[in-house]
Amino acid sequence: MRVLLIGANGHLGRHVADRLLADPAVQLTALGRGDDADVRFDLSSGSPGALTRFLDAVHPGVVVNCAGAVRGGARDLIRHNTVATATVCESLRRSGCGARLVHVGCAAEYGPSQPGSSTGEDAVPRPGSPYGVSKLAASELVLGSGLDAIVLRVFSPTGPGTPTGSPLGRLAEAMRRVMQQGEGELRLAGLGVQRDFVDVRDVARAVHAAALSAAQGVVNIGTGRAVRLREVVSVLARVAGYTGPVHEVDEHHPGGASPTPPYPDGCGPWQQADVRSARDRLGWRPRIGLEESLADIWMEAACRI
Repeated sequence: MRVLLIGANGHLGRHVADRLLADPAVQLTALGRGDDADVRFDLSSGSPGALTRFLDAVHPGVVVNCAGAVRGGARDLIRHNTVATATVCESLRRSGCGARLVHVGCAAEYGPSQPGSSTGEDAVPRPGSPYGVSKLAASELVLGSGLDAIVLRVFSPTGPGTPTGSPLGRLAEAMRRVMQQGEGELRLAGLGVQRDFVDVRDVARAVHAAALSAAQGVVNIGTGRAVRLREVVSVLARVAGYTGPVHEVDEHHPGGASPTPPYPDGCGPWQQADVRSARDRLGWRPRIGLEESLADIWMEAACRI
């Protein structure tokens, strides 16, 4: 099976590439903006015609779209998330390759949910951030394209390669800095936020399973368990060997400046996935626990100078 992976240089894309390369039945071609991609192509500015010609030449059986941006202004998010996905869909419609499309979406498309609830795929999306809006628009383009397509709505990815600008990446960096400088006190905000953290390697397994399946529509990828950020801090402190105090500060208070503000995803204080569809339709379950994910994040943070 020939697979074209778009966005192989990103946080999720690198792990998806590793997973697909480990399958001897897969012939992988990576397309992206980086120099290490097999083919350099910028989806946000490239034309559907150019991508169509490439699809017709490579003739993949599956296209996996991991491309996108998580930060930036609304215009940049629309360009990198929505317009780029429109280019993929239009190119696949024009191409004669007949490839299946696996599109990686995100839980920010759902927006806020009721505390204690599990968000299923039938929930009405109400994104609360420009990022969530741009990703929802992209997913709707995929779902309405008429292609053989599946959207994986990934909840809060964690594990190796977590960007330093992400909430957990900032948390690990703050802990590393306090331990290195011997300040002895960690001041954090927003520790009451609860999210469904899923390891990126488990996400990569889900993408692999989706590529091989016939499932269409939306499938949630998470663990089915929301974890309070306060608990995440405790686990990270344990794996890091941090024994100093943790002070929770009010991010709205003038004196409450913090390196770890609440999640900026527009999803409010609670989000938890209903993952029954992933189990029933993809045969997928998460395997990697949060402590292992956080240990990998800490190992990378501790190695930074």
